[in-house]
Amino acid sequence: MPITNQQVAGHAFLRPMYDDSYFPDHVVGQGKVILLRLCERVEAERPADLESLYAFTQAATEEFNLLDREFVAVGSGIETVAREWICDEFRFVASAYGFTDADAEELTAGRDW
Repeated sequence: MPITNQQVAGHAFLRPMYDDSYFPDHVVGQGKVILLRLCERVEAERPADLESLYAFTQAATEEFNLLDREFVAVGSGIETVAREWICDEFRFVASAYGFTDADAEELTAGRDW
């Protein structure tokens, strides 16, 4: 499903991670796919409230939890700076879809990175 939100469609997800050689592009690309799937789900299912949005972001956070294993397997990992960049992307998604009052911690509450 193509993204219809123009702000999201024009966004370069995880750009700082692509720009840092510590993070292999092919694994970062998987993270970008997770975020795009989150956006597609938000557009398709249109969460009515923050609790619904948090359920969507929790599912995406679980995918990032699994992805961290792939980063570690190639000598990288979701550490402090990457965690902040990824959390920034979750905040961007929430804001782009009108959830400007979303709690930054709640968006990725289930993270283990």
